Amino acid sequence: MSNNNNEDQQQSPQRATGLNPMVGVRRKDLLGTAQTVLRQAVRQPLHSAKHALAFGLELKNVMLGKSSLAPASDDRRFNDPTWSQNPLYRRYLQSYLAWRNELQAWISSSDLPPEDISRGQFVIQLMTEALAPTNNLSNPAALKRFFETGGKSMLDGLSNLARDVVHNGGMPRQVNMDAFEVGKDLGSSSGAVVYRNEVMELIQYSPLTEQVHERPLLVVPPQINKFYIFDLCPEKSLMRFCLDARQQTFMVSWRNPTRAQRDWDLSTYVQALGEAVDAVLSITGSATLNMLGACSGGITCTALLGHLAARNETKVNALTLLVSVLDATLDNALALFVDDQALDAAKRQSQQAGVLEGSDLARLFAWMRPNDLIWNYWVNNYLLGNEPPAFDILYWNNDTTRLPAAFHADLIEMYRRNPLTRPGGLTVCGTAIDLKQVKCDLFSVAGNADHITPWQACYRSARLFGGKVEFVLSNSGHIQSIINPPGNPKARFQAGDGQHDDPLAWQQGAVRHVDSWWLHWQGWLADRAGALIEAPSHLGCRSHPAAEAAPGSYVHQR
Repeated sequence: MSNNNNEDQQQSPQRATGLNPMVGVRRKDLLGTAQTVLRQAVRQPLHSAKHALAFGLELKNVMLGKSSLAPASDDRRFNDPTWSQNPLYRRYLQSYLAWRNELQAWISSSDLPPEDISRGQFVIQLMTEALAPTNNLSNPAALKRFFETGGKSMLDGLSNLARDVVHNGGMPRQVNMDAFEVGKDLGSSSGAVVYRNEVMELIQYSPLTEQVHERPLLVVPPQINKFYIFDLCPEKSLMRFCLDARQQTFMVSWRNPTRAQRDWDLSTYVQALGEAVDAVLSITGSATLNMLGACSGGITCTALLGHLAARNETKVNALTLLVSVLDATLDNALALFVDDQALDAAKRQSQQAGVLEGSDLARLFAWMRPNDLIWNYWVNNYLLGNEPPAFDILYWNNDTTRLPAAFHADLIEMYRRNPLTRPGGLTVCGTAIDLKQVKCDLFSVAGNADHITPWQACYRSARLFGGKVEFVLSNSGHIQSIINPPGNPKARFQAGDGQHDDPLAWQQGAVRHVDSWWLHWQGWLADRAGALIEAPSHLGCRSHPAAEAAPGSYVHQR
């Protein structure tokens, strides 16, 4: 097979996992697909025999040292020189690659329907990656570590495994959760809670410049995780970047719900966010504000703007959306395991529990990228006997939150009915929404390697609005599209207006840029943030006085 075919077969299962994480993959669907794959070997015996023969011929070349098979250049699992320099290890690796590639070729060229082929590719990739030679004790790095430590690494690995089985649901820990403290190492920008309701806290941050733009910025994080993804260490903090850019910056910190809040729905969050908007306007004295929303926080911002537009209220001057999907039209490859039965099952599960557990979401995210988020830590924690690393983004990712059952159900129905794509399709707070009536300027960001919110869906979503659209495509994944500080030599992005109907046509004509999109957004936002005024000397106002210091109390709720 050619390299292009190999790449297509590797990417197809990844596209399969781009299904909405609110739905997940049922075990019965995976088992059913595995049974279909096994039956196919019997249904097409000649087809199976042909690929078995091809595997045998490639295996002969491997044994004779004539095979050219090699892992992908970006596959870090096989970076140890032993895999290429030691003849036995090289043959071991090439045998694995031949088996994996031929399995994918076999299922790809079978006579199954296209949907079953894509499901089969996904299941085969899960199996073959789990059985990779790096994941067992023959891993040369693990053997070296064993002899260097006199066997202590194996004992440490077994201890880590036992701890994870008991305390982490059997999943290898991705991060040392004792390495950071929220409010000290993360979420440490200076500010105060200036408004609190049952659903969220509103944090105002202390200015870092003598002058600020008169129109404030309200940042709305996703409800799925905690807000300090926008305020990691100073070098990665979008919050500090905004403050340095003379933006009067406010942040929503969502409460971590329990079963007692199971009835909170989208309207609950929209109403709470509306109260935050009013508080920001009252504190700053501005008639309007700019807003930034990410992921499900972007959906909440959009619903609020639709609600305000239906009431002829203009409180938001410009909107920034980060990795937010509003048009949930899914390609076949993205909807492999999403059907009415799966949607109903996901709703029943959260309704019975009262909430959707964040740990369940984190587990699903991990299985979307098993090599990076599971097997990498399996090797580090168990085979090498190391402690998991101290990494701020992974700490945030593992500091999970819950979603109320009613809100989870609303999100599922949005993916089932796709209501934002048609006028009046969604009703929030008693108001029918038409996004074409939302006329404010829009800045939309997506990542070309995003496996959770595919960039084409983000592009289609941006075109639902009635105002001018600036669309930005970053060369990164879901989280990296947000945390993209200037100075990264690998950072690239494309930018242009959203006039094209076809996302690929837009991509062909978009202007390419070097460095982070943050700088491009900074100029766009400054043009819409109003004149410069003297920075406020204190936080809050008489009706909304500064209370508890940032990061507040809701962020600490587990």
